Amino acid sequence: MEKNYIYKGIIALVGTWIGEQFSLIFPMLLSLSLFMFVDYLSGMLAAKKEAIEHPYDNRYGWSSKKSIIGIYKKVGYILTILVAMGTDYLLFYFSNEMGISYESKTFFGLLVTIWFILNELLSILENAGRMGVELPPFLKKILVELKKETNEKQSNK
Repeated sequence: MEKNYIYKGIIALVGTWIGEQFSLIFPMLLSLSLFMFVDYLSGMLAAKKEAIEHPYDNRYGWSSKKSIIGIYKKVGYILTILVAMGTDYLLFYFSNEMGISYESKTFFGLLVTIWFILNELLSILENAGRMGVELPPFLKKILVELKKETNEKQSNK
């Protein structure tokens, strides 16, 4: 499972470097907002489909508790990005005050934003799979590994 974190980290670092070159923090934030909305919507649709397939099983279907938890998670994403962007500002401001050349203005903000975009994309794919969409084998493998790790963490609590 550590490989998935390594791959996500590499993708996030490369995306951050590219984003820094083209000042892409605002478009990345817009993309993240769009993916958050699509993830929320796809999660609701997947829950509805599962409720139709399992009409007498309370484990399936839309849950206001799960919905609120998802919203809190997305608010946490936004707060984490704000902290990362604040860190970028402080590093840039104080490095210039001390005479140190620090060219990047958005490194951590971009890195965190890209990481969360990857999380949202994986969640959207997982929701699509729950709706019955046939995913390519390599995506299934990634999702199975992520699901296994999530279940292991929850059982250890």
